[in-house]
Order: sequence, then C-alpha cells, then structure tokens
Amino acid sequence: MYATQALTDLVTLADTFDKNKVTPGVLGFIVFAALAVGVWMLMKSMNRHMGRVDFEEAPEPMAAEAAGAGSAKGK
Repeated sequence: MYATQALTDLVTLADTFDKNKVTPGVLGFIVFAALAVGVWMLMKSMNRHMGRVDFEEAPEPMAAEAAGAGSAKGK
C-alpha cells in the first residue's frame, strides 16, 4: 500500500512541472564547465607558444638595393 501511495504522489508532482520547459540540468553545466576549462587551457598554451616565437623580418634584398641605388644616383 505504501509503494502505490508513493507512486501516486510522484505522478501528481510530475504533473505540476511545465512540460514545455527544457533545462540543461547538472549534466549540461558539467559539459559547459569542461569546455570552458579546455578553452582556457588552450589559450594559456597558445600564449606560452606565441611568447617563445622570435621573429625579425629582414628587408627584401631587391628593395634594399633599389633604395640604395636610387639615392646614390640622385647625388
């Protein structure tokens, strides 16, 4: 008798919820938090790798020769 009464109470409790409303719940929060932590770790790693890059752009040889030759002709 007690089991049927408990089930009856749960069924009436289930009817009080809005059936058109969907919520992500705890699992949705855990997935979102895991994605956020993963993105944060990737950004931290990218920052570290970009800090290690040592790049100095050298002038193009043809442009340097043309600029040097042009200024010498003008004198």
